[in-house]
Amino acid sequence: MLEDVPVIDAVVHAYNIDPSNFANKWGRPSAELVTAATYAAQIPGYRVPANEYMRDWSMEETASLVFLESNTDLAVHHVLPVGAFKDGMASVEKTHEAISRWPDRFIVYAGVDPMAGQAAIDEFDRQFELLGNPPGLKLYPNSWLDDEVLGWKMDDPEIAFPLFEHALKRGVKTVAIHKSVPLGPYAMEHYRVDDIDRAAMAFPGLNFEIVHGGSAFIEETAWQIARFPNVFVNLEITCAMAAIKPKMFQYVMAGLLSVGGPYAAQQIVWGTGAMAYHPHPPLEAFWNFQFDQDVMDHYGVPQFTREMKAGVLSGNYARIMGIDVAERLERIADDEFSKAKAEGIAPPYSTTRSAGTNE
Repeated sequence: MLEDVPVIDAVVHAYNIDPSNFANKWGRPSAELVTAATYAAQIPGYRVPANEYMRDWSMEETASLVFLESNTDLAVHHVLPVGAFKDGMASVEKTHEAISRWPDRFIVYAGVDPMAGQAAIDEFDRQFELLGNPPGLKLYPNSWLDDEVLGWKMDDPEIAFPLFEHALKRGVKTVAIHKSVPLGPYAMEHYRVDDIDRAAMAFPGLNFEIVHGGSAFIEETAWQIARFPNVFVNLEITCAMAAIKPKMFQYVMAGLLSVGGPYAAQQIVWGTGAMAYHPHPPLEAFWNFQFDQDVMDHYGVPQFTREMKAGVLSGNYARIMGIDVAERLERIADDEFSKAKAEGIAPPYSTTRSAGTNE
C-alpha cells in the first residue's frame, strides 16, 4: 500500500525474450526494441543491461519484483499471444503458475490470436478451464508469421466479434487490447484506437481495456473514456513517464482528462508491465505527481487529487472488475510476501537473478 491506499498493478508479465525463444525473424527485433525502450525509460539504478534482460524471466522473479520490491498489493498477469516468440512471450504455463501458487495475490487473463479463427476460440476455452475462469482476455492487433506481420481491428465482424461473443458467454468481463505502442518495425495502422468505438457499442456487456493508453492517440482516447462507460485505459508503459519524463506525463494525464474531466479519471487504471519496467519508480512518482498551473490552464482540467490517484491505483480497477479489495487484503495480510516485506521494500532487482547488475 501507499500510505493507506491499496495498489493493484493491472498488468504484469514474466517475459521470455531469450534468443532461444524466438519463433521467427520477428523475435529478435521485438525483443531488442523492448529491451532498449525499457532501459531508456528507467531511472538510474533501475536499468538492467541487455545481457541480463534478454532472457527467460521466471514467474517467481516477477512475483518477488512486484510484491517485495514495490508497494504493490495485487497484480494481473497476462498470457501474451505474441507469435514472434515460441511461448507467446509470457506463457500460459507461467500464468497458470501465478494463479496456482499465489491465488490471493494474482488475477490472470487468457491470451489468444484472433486471426486463428476457430482455433483461437478453442485455445481460449483450453486456457479458460486451465486458469480457472479468468475474468480477462488479452489480445494483440498483430499476428506474427514467418514472412509477414498481419493485422486485424477490434471492430472486425468476422475476426474480432465471434471471439468477443464467445468470451462474453463464458463470463469474461474485460477484453484488454495492446494499443499505441508497436512491438517492432510494423505498420502503425492496427495500433490506433479508432476501432474501439464500434466494439464498445456492439458489446456493451464487455469492458474494453486500452493497454498503453495515452502513449499515443491521447485525444482519441480521451473522447473514448468520456463517451463509453465500458472503455478504460491501462497506464502500462505510459506510467514510466512519471519518473523519467514528469512534464510529459502531466501532458498525457491532462490530455486524458481534457474531455471528461474528473469522470475520466475513474476510467484510468494503474499498470507497470513489470518485469518489463521495475514497478517502484513510476509508482512513487505517480503518488507524488501534481499538475503544474500552466498545464491545468492549458487543458482546462482540475488538479489531480489524492482521491483520483487512489482510484487509479486500485479503486477503479476494483470497481470495473468487481473485486472486494478489503477482503483480498485480509487474505494476504500474513502471506510470504507480507512477512518478507515487514521491514520495508527490497532493493531493485535484489530478489531476481539479475541482482547486482542494475545500472
